[in-house]
Amino acid sequence: MQVSIACTDHNLKRGNGDHSKQSTTSPNVVNQARAKFRTVAIIARSFGSFTPRHISLKESTGKHTGMKYRCVSELEERVCVCVCTWVTFGGQITDEVAEQLMSIAYESGVNLFDTAEVYAGGRCLIDIMWPFVYVPTEIVRAMTYVINQGMAMYWGTSRWTAMEIMEAYSVARQFNLIPPVCEQAEYHLFQREKVEVQLPELYHKIGVGAMTWSPLACGIITGKYENGIPETSRASMKSYQWLKEKIISEDGRKQQAKLKELNHIAEKLGCTLPQLAVAWCLRNEGVSSVLLGTSNPEQLTENLGAIQVLPKMTSHVVSEIDHILGNRPYGKKDYRS
Repeated sequence: MQVSIACTDHNLKRGNGDHSKQSTTSPNVVNQARAKFRTVAIIARSFGSFTPRHISLKESTGKHTGMKYRCVSELEERVCVCVCTWVTFGGQITDEVAEQLMSIAYESGVNLFDTAEVYAGGRCLIDIMWPFVYVPTEIVRAMTYVINQGMAMYWGTSRWTAMEIMEAYSVARQFNLIPPVCEQAEYHLFQREKVEVQLPELYHKIGVGAMTWSPLACGIITGKYENGIPETSRASMKSYQWLKEKIISEDGRKQQAKLKELNHIAEKLGCTLPQLAVAWCLRNEGVSSVLLGTSNPEQLTENLGAIQVLPKMTSHVVSEIDHILGNRPYGKKDYRS
C-alpha cells in the first residue's frame, strides 16, 4: 500500500546552487520537516506488505472493502493506489470533520491522500517546501536525492506538458537518476485533450501513468449550478470569480444543457451524476487514480460509490456520453478503451 502526500512549507529555503552555504532557515524547522518526511516514508514502507501481490494484473480488488487498485505506472509496478481517492479538505471544516473524512476514506480502502497548502485556506497535513522553477535536470537530481535520503519513495509531476515529462525522463535515463512515475492532470467530461491525446503516448512509450484531478470540474458537473449560482457555493466566493464567469458564459450554459442529458444516463444506470462523472474518468486505462475533493461525509460516501458504477461503463454507455458531449478528441493513435 502506498501513501502519497504532496505539500509545501514557505519556511524552508534552498540556496542558489551552492550547497556549502548555510541556510538562513532555523535548523530546528528544517529538522522537523525532514522528520515529517521520514515518518511518511516509514509509514508508507510499513504498508508495503499490503500491496497486491499479483502486480502483473492491470487491476486488483481489495478483499474486504471492494476498492479497486491500479499500478501508478509501468515504471513502478510496486506502487498500487486505489482507483478512486480522497484528496483534500474542501472549505473551512473542523478538525473533527477532517478526522471523520479520513476515517471513512481509509476504511473504504483509500490509500492515497494528496494535500497542499492551497487546500482549505492553507491547512495541510504535512508541510514541506517545493520552491523550484522548472529546470528538468535540477528537479530530477533533487528528487533523486530526496528519495535516496529516505524522505520520499517516488515522485511525479503536476501540470507538466508531455514534452517536459519526456525531457525529465530522458535526463533521468542519461544520468542514471530516478524518473517521475506519474503526472497529475485535470480531467473531466469537459476537459479531455491532455489525458486522452498527449499522455497516452507517454503511458505506452515510457510507462508514465496519470493521477487526474477535478473530475467534477470544480463542482460544475454536480448539477448545483443548473439554476444559477447558489450563495453558499464555491462560485459565489470572490476568489472564484473566474469560475462564476465560466458558469454564466455561453459555453457554461451549453454545458449545463449537456449535464441534463447526462443525468438521464445516470438515472438509467442507477447512480448520481457525480458518480457517473467519476466512473467515466476511471474507465480510461491510463488513469491510475482520480483525486476527489470533499467537505462532508455524505459527499465523500457518494463519490466513493463511483467504484460500483465502473463495471457499468460499457462501450455503449461511453459512446452515448461521447455523443452528448461532442468533444471527443482524436490523436495519432486512439488508445482509449
